[in-house]
Amino acid sequence: MAAEGGWRPAGGRRRRQRRGREEEEEESDAVLRRLREARKNELLTFPCAGRSLTRLSVPAGAVRAPLGGIAEPPARCVCYGLGRFSCCPAARHQLAFLLLLLEELGVPPGRCSVFDPAFSTQEAAALVELGLRLLPDNEEGKHGIEGSGTLFYMVHCGKALYNNLLWRNWSAGALSKMVIIGNSFKGIEERLLSRILERDYSYIAKVLKGTEEAALPAHPQYLDTFNDTSVHWFPLQKLKELSPEVWDCVEEPTYQDCEIIRKGDGAEQGSPAAAAE
Repeated sequence: MAAEGGWRPAGGRRRRQRRGREEEEEESDAVLRRLREARKNELLTFPCAGRSLTRLSVPAGAVRAPLGGIAEPPARCVCYGLGRFSCCPAARHQLAFLLLLLEELGVPPGRCSVFDPAFSTQEAAALVELGLRLLPDNEEGKHGIEGSGTLFYMVHCGKALYNNLLWRNWSAGALSKMVIIGNSFKGIEERLLSRILERDYSYIAKVLKGTEEAALPAHPQYLDTFNDTSVHWFPLQKLKELSPEVWDCVEEPTYQDCEIIRKGDGAEQGSPAAAAE
């Protein structure tokens, strides 16, 4: 009963807060359950050359093959643009592939940093439960490798993210320690007019001749999930063969019309990734 003056006991508010936390925990558990189911489905094995392979470990093995061409094997991983994996099957398949890939490469989940401004609070909690690390801020792809061999997992990301990443690590020494899994650079070159590529995505344009690229093997079940996806690496010898002028311009990219969510955009405010740190 309300006392004179209109105040009410705080117990009702505490119960509502407790119910809210319980509902969030239930939703997070449901996200993990759907992910486990998706991963279980993808772990159905089939024979291949006398071996038993998972459907997704076939492209995972294809990622390992090019690693002999980089300066050192990846010791860490950065994942951008995973999407709403709680409600999108394609995003769940991409996350399942990422987890299998970390196992294949021997990278502990705690050395894999993840960011997408679209993550819900429940999805962020699920990623933490899986042992992954949430980046607190929107880096716009500008993540430095800090001298360590790094795998960047960026399936179906915007072109500006790839361009920003290259700019941030624009030296032969840094690029030679990177592997990028994402949209085919060759495909980007084929689809864009050369003047637009050189104007808006100049670092992609300049690195093309120093890039090795291998498309992920196609699987009929994942045509939409991994279409136009390639493994990219940058052999040191090929980078050294580029003209010195290629390395002279290190101006930070700017974009008039940008297909990525920028730091400070409304979609990022209140990011669950930041809240989960």
